[in-house]
Amino acid sequence: MSFSDTRLRVFHAVAKYLSFTRAAEELNLTQPAITFQIRQLEDHFDTRLFDRHHNRISLTEVGLAVFDYAERILELYHETEKSVHEMTGVTSGLVKLGASTTIGEYFLPTILSGYHEQFPDVKVRMTVHNTSTVVRKLEDATIDLGMVEGPVSNSNLVVAPCMEDELVVILAPHSPLAEWVEIPLESLLTLPFISREEGSGTRAVVEGLLSHTGFPYERLNMVLELGSTEAVKVAVESHVGFGIVSSIALRKEIRLQTLVVRRIQGLRMIRQLNFVYPKQKFRSKAVEAFLRFASAQCRDAKREP
Repeated sequence: MSFSDTRLRVFHAVAKYLSFTRAAEELNLTQPAITFQIRQLEDHFDTRLFDRHHNRISLTEVGLAVFDYAERILELYHETEKSVHEMTGVTSGLVKLGASTTIGEYFLPTILSGYHEQFPDVKVRMTVHNTSTVVRKLEDATIDLGMVEGPVSNSNLVVAPCMEDELVVILAPHSPLAEWVEIPLESLLTLPFISREEGSGTRAVVEGLLSHTGFPYERLNMVLELGSTEAVKVAVESHVGFGIVSSIALRKEIRLQTLVVRRIQGLRMIRQLNFVYPKQKFRSKAVEAFLRFASAQCRDAKREP
């Protein structure tokens, strides 16, 4: 926790989630400790801040007013910390980062290594999820910054471009379609298809691109639906069928020649990798520094041959 008042932070978390359990998880406290802090705050104001209804809670009218003030006070605490750190010239703290699968597994590790060298006093806590989960965590304010590969439609979030990424077809080396340099779309119907799961940024982009050609995603002969790019690659290497994955996830397989990479005839599958963060939320110096550092790495990656 930061230097801000514990009871206020506990109240804010419980009010935000309307759940003692979620607040306990967010603040790394036990549920009895959360309950005790809320009781202390209600005793201080000599009024109830929450109505209890069996297993549900809701804010009272007074609780709603306190929640509004709590948000403003906690924001001032954050601004105070940022101002002091900037005056002392020290970049420290915690960056809570959420990344969609391809970015988190294949692109960010190098960036995180370089960032740690430049800012050794900053801790980065990264979690890897599909795009829709990263967006939900930003909406819940459980992470500071997201990097995603799928489309984002939320007016409360800023979507800033990082770099372009190409999606390609992957085949086992002895696949009958490996002889093609570019594979006709209709020919892909002859092979089983290994898909990413619903909510995956990769899947959303492929669905969108295919729909623009008048070729619905459902026409592909989907036999497996898997939760990671690694799982898709292993299934393709095992001759289950073909997959569509990011080209940045294939460096090892191309070097070892365990997979064949092809494009679809007449269709370039290009997507944008994006930074995503709340419009209004305060960002610490550590988060700002990470955003600047990662943006520079994206620019360098664009210039690579």
